[in-house]
Amino acid sequence: MSRTASLLSAVLLAGVVAVPSALPAAATPPDRAPAHLAAQHQNPAVAAAIAGLPSADATAALVRVGGDEGVWRGSSGVHDLRTGRPADPGARFRAGSVTKVFTAAVALQLAAEGRLDLDRSARSYLPELIPASYGDVTVRQLLNHTHGIPAPDFPGTLEEAYADRFRVHDPRDMVRSATSKKREFAPGERQHYLNIGYTITGLLIERVTGDSYERQVARRILHPLGLCDTYLPGKNPRIIGRHNHGYQIMRLDDGTTGLRDVSVWGTTDGWAAGDIVSTTADLERFTDALFRGRVVRGPLLEEMFTLPEVTDFKNGTPAAYSVGLSMKVLGGREVWGKTGGRWGYNAAIASTRDGARTLVYSVNSTDAKGQDMNKVAEHIMVAVYGRP
Repeated sequence: MSRTASLLSAVLLAGVVAVPSALPAAATPPDRAPAHLAAQHQNPAVAAAIAGLPSADATAALVRVGGDEGVWRGSSGVHDLRTGRPADPGARFRAGSVTKVFTAAVALQLAAEGRLDLDRSARSYLPELIPASYGDVTVRQLLNHTHGIPAPDFPGTLEEAYADRFRVHDPRDMVRSATSKKREFAPGERQHYLNIGYTITGLLIERVTGDSYERQVARRILHPLGLCDTYLPGKNPRIIGRHNHGYQIMRLDDGTTGLRDVSVWGTTDGWAAGDIVSTTADLERFTDALFRGRVVRGPLLEEMFTLPEVTDFKNGTPAAYSVGLSMKVLGGREVWGKTGGRWGYNAAIASTRDGARTLVYSVNSTDAKGQDMNKVAEHIMVAVYGRP
């Protein structure tokens, strides 16, 4: 085994995993893999947050910091563990639930046009799909996660999801599965973050426009903003064009635990809730336009910066999700944005309300969709905005 392979294996073993023989370690040792900068301003804290990749937590990271407080660009890690090539800073990646911001923006545009009423029931638009037991759920409640509709049934373990990764789930079947269950709480009473509200919103967009959800996102957001590297993959399980490989810690075929390349993965419960593929450059342009009122115009933009006055379903804490976005107080100020996770990939967009400091990152995390925030992603967020 080479010195590089030994180093990476030691790092991964410290994280209670081992590199399977099918995935050789990177050619650049972690202790000699600094962030590659293309920056107007140095930012040692962010550079340190992404240095040392690949590690047990992530194989690559791409970061863009913008706004009036300074601009910084950086990347670290590898394109893939087989070749050890440096990570491509212009690579596409699965942005996961960042998709919800696009979906919410389209819904709010339609509301501004009078084609979608946020206070009207979802069932009034989709009477054949939404049962009477959920007849009082409004469009706004779908968007801010106060609807009380439970999640549909899906494979329970990561290994089961991997075995089912090429199955295409019909959004209507997901809605039927979810609404066949007992509601979690009365609409507007609590908040529980789930994908199902945005799955239904995607169907509402199609119903009121007579067009596909994908074409509406492209026509209303992607094309006007020139987001040429952003797309919705549909049934294609591969990331089109340049992309860094994603890896996930999971049980392998031989029964051991290790890293599996999960770059090729079909749709599960994503679609309007989590399917978008993008780049850090495109998402930075989208974030800037959104916060400047160029995507959702007028009073309806405030829906994205208004938290419902309810408590969190699980924790009993104040609501953290608005229409499309979420809010955290970091470094003593409000930071609005959205994180996303698909297997092998974590992503986020964030900004202060005034746009003084924006952040977009993609982290090829080995624990994507875990209960806790990926350590590399957390370090990036703290380096840019400060601690909670």
